[in-house]
Amino acid sequence: MKISPQLFRFFEDLAENNHREWFLEHKTIFKSQESQVKAFGEALKNRLHETDHIERFKVFRIYRDVRFSKNKTPYKTHFGLVWHRIKPQYRGGYYLHLSPGDNFLACGFWEPNPADLKRIRQELALDAQEFRQIISAPEFWSVWGDLEGNELKTAPRDFDKQHPAIDLIRKKQFLFTISYTDQQVCQPDFMDTIYHALQAVRPFVDYMSEVLTTNSNGESLID
Repeated sequence: MKISPQLFRFFEDLAENNHREWFLEHKTIFKSQESQVKAFGEALKNRLHETDHIERFKVFRIYRDVRFSKNKTPYKTHFGLVWHRIKPQYRGGYYLHLSPGDNFLACGFWEPNPADLKRIRQELALDAQEFRQIISAPEFWSVWGDLEGNELKTAPRDFDKQHPAIDLIRKKQFLFTISYTDQQVCQPDFMDTIYHALQAVRPFVDYMSEVLTTNSNGESLID
């Protein structure tokens, strides 16, 4: 299963002609590329499901919501693919972004709700050693690199700003990303590349799943 270079050519052309008339004239090309990307995503979903817990896969629609945006161009110039893990037992998700010169795979927690964020911070304040070991392990770090995400400038309320794990507690997002060139995306083994990356990130999402399905005493929150 391979991504065609035509996907990038289409989006490059769309970026220069981002209006309804041009899109309708070239919609056949778009639908062809969309079908290919959906097939890629479904094939990866089935492969992941052999060792992970994937509930569903989807490709985001190309139509932009321009109601509250200064940018009124009607179409996105990328494909966004997402794989959701089965909730509530398994948290986290996987996202693949395909756009000319801007391709990346992402995993983690983009906007955890207040309750989840507080629970993560509580766990890190209690003991951050396991989390640090997971994200610094050579087999993990060599693939995903450093933890990313927005953070507070100081300690969140009710947390000690001198806490040894304050660098983690300050985080508002817990993300990892890998960037790829257009050429890498179009290689026949790109699905293998993504699959192995998502295998490497499993200790992180499994750790977070355990934290978010238990209370601070380690008791299950799932009936």
